[in-house]
Amino acid sequence: MLSYLRLGVKTFMIRVRVQRIESIRDPEGNLGKRIELLEDRIVPRMVIRPQTDEARVAQDILQALQQQMPMFPQQTQFTFPKLVLFLTEQEYEDLGVDFDVNQVYELDLSNKSISFRKAP
Repeated sequence: MLSYLRLGVKTFMIRVRVQRIESIRDPEGNLGKRIELLEDRIVPRMVIRPQTDEARVAQDILQALQQQMPMFPQQTQFTFPKLVLFLTEQEYEDLGVDFDVNQVYELDLSNKSISFRKAP
């Protein structure tokens, strides 16, 4: 998570990706949206060398399979649930952010407010 100081106010900026957008009805029956945001974090890859020869051979085989076969992808980016918004249609329009699935946004937390900005 990135944080920085802006005019004496501590600010946190988190990269989030829209995982899902669903239509919902609130308890009064009004139409709305459920927007699920996941935190995008790149995790540095750690190289762990096994102690035994058998474990080293197994690790080498697994690495070769990951490189050659797309069904065994190497995952260096993890997603963590971060925020779920339940908004009526009017609240969604008033927010002024057109969320798109898989779009990455910068979530800015500062001075008791939350703001969204499309990530570059």
